[in-house]
Amino acid sequence: MTPLTSRIRDPFEEVGDLVILTGKTIVSAIRPPYPYGDEFTSQFMFALKQCFFPLVITMGCVAYAVPGLQAANFLTLFGALDRMGGLFMLAVVREFAPFICAIVVAGAAGTAITADLGARKIREELDALQVLGVDPVKNLVVPRFLALIVITALFDVFAIIFGVTGGIVATWVNGARMEPFFATFWTSSSTTDLWGSLLKCTIFGGATAIICCYKGMRTSGGAAGVGRAVNQAIVIVFLSIGVVNYVFTQTLLATHPEINLIR
Repeated sequence: MTPLTSRIRDPFEEVGDLVILTGKTIVSAIRPPYPYGDEFTSQFMFALKQCFFPLVITMGCVAYAVPGLQAANFLTLFGALDRMGGLFMLAVVREFAPFICAIVVAGAAGTAITADLGARKIREELDALQVLGVDPVKNLVVPRFLALIVITALFDVFAIIFGVTGGIVATWVNGARMEPFFATFWTSSSTTDLWGSLLKCTIFGGATAIICCYKGMRTSGGAAGVGRAVNQAIVIVFLSIGVVNYVFTQTLLATHPEINLIR
């Protein structure tokens, strides 16, 4: 096989392996027994400690600066600063909150997962588990998969809260009244926007866990291999976030045309 053919085939093989690992993980999570309770709690608390403060700071600053100050300057030109609330409904709830959650969780928790499993692979701990009859997917991948799904959904709620807080601060800085902000925010909001944001963020968390676990369990080449695995994992996660975001958003808008209306 030529090097060019190998380079073309390898990405497709990795995609196939990721799909297989996703199926095994979901089946293992549903099928008893459930021996991963302590590991799930440990991974959940680790992600919570590592990601919460960076998420709050990043979400508040991004929401205040991008759709806050920048959009406020633009809306002021048309005398439409009272539409800030509706803008934040679209920007923060639908896009910024899930996107920032995914980036922070992938950068803090995802890289740690890849490094941890990669180090275990290098030390041949994963091979030892299989020799002992312990399923690495059920005992290592499943708790991390469930922990990131739960933590990203939880973080999405906090991201929305602090994102809207950034919009309130931006509105106050521009000297506008708060009543129009909240009026347009609630008029433009719907339950579809909320569950769509939560579901999208949950998918981001699951994809991050699967990709990071896969790259960690496929590590080779010693300590340098662990570094390469972490680098590859984070790049693939960011690419997958963009793809999932596009597909999910287009599907949601197509199946719920009422949210296309800006009120």
